[in-house]
Amino acid sequence: MAMIDAQQPPAHDQLEFFIEQARAARPIRTAVVHPVDHNSLTGAIEAAEQGLIDPLLVGPAHKIQAAAEQEGIDISQYEIVTTEHSHMAAERACELVRMTQAEALMKGSLGTAELLGAVVHKTRGIRTERRLSHVFVFDVPNYHKPLVITDAAINVEPDLMTKRDIVQNAIEFCRSLGNPAPKVAVLAAVEKVKPNMQSTLDAAALCKMADRGQIKGGIIDGPLAFDNAISQQAAIDKHINSPVSGEADILLAPDLESANMIAKQLIYLANAKSAGIAVGARVPIILTSRAEGALGRLASCALASYMVLHPAREI
Repeated sequence: MAMIDAQQPPAHDQLEFFIEQARAARPIRTAVVHPVDHNSLTGAIEAAEQGLIDPLLVGPAHKIQAAAEQEGIDISQYEIVTTEHSHMAAERACELVRMTQAEALMKGSLGTAELLGAVVHKTRGIRTERRLSHVFVFDVPNYHKPLVITDAAINVEPDLMTKRDIVQNAIEFCRSLGNPAPKVAVLAAVEKVKPNMQSTLDAAALCKMADRGQIKGGIIDGPLAFDNAISQQAAIDKHINSPVSGEADILLAPDLESANMIAKQLIYLANAKSAGIAVGARVPIILTSRAEGALGRLASCALASYMVLHPAREI
């Protein structure tokens, strides 16, 4: 089996590097769920043509064919797994994973909640003992390495144990990219523990959980404000001695709203390039936004490829 070279990407061509590395490996068998519109079908076929995925098109065959004809795409070489509707497509895609006929899922023209509802179903889903979470990977012009932000898409107000799962998912994701000991900054508005700020209490607890082996494989510090997580000089100015400051690989936000705002600000104000997937299930789930450009879609497929072909070793 072709394996991805787990070397670190060059600064500021990070997403392109991940795509290049994934192209050099074999395509991963991906169940594309309900690809019946322009973005979902063309995105899947483009990823297939780039050698990133080997798609199984799961959904109503007549709608998939109609979308292909409207876009002028020849899909005769791709397998269609026909279902009656989108909900059944999500269930069938999960079944393909359980039968080891698919190595990843890719969201098509259906709601994220509908897809993830099938994923986490107690008997027919593909859940694990951990909560699902989302990881955004950013190539930020003013930062010297890939930056992961979590969770900006799934867990709205995570409690301590959910944050533990989010952190562990992100650590294992980064390890699959070739980072043996990812550095995690647990974000808050301040860098000191404050009894009336739950984010700082959770940060302190997560650090102690890491000390006790309840979180493994990473270097965790917090609470850290955004500036002293990203800038070592900001940490020095505030007299913070941290192995994470200025070298963070992962930013754990207090909740979905703050994570989402950070992510969108990096994209629209800092010209960051981004890709993202859902992790914590049996297989990676490619969740691309309808507004996502070609680079983001392909890079998200490449990240899933890393997880499939270069899984994090047991910690």
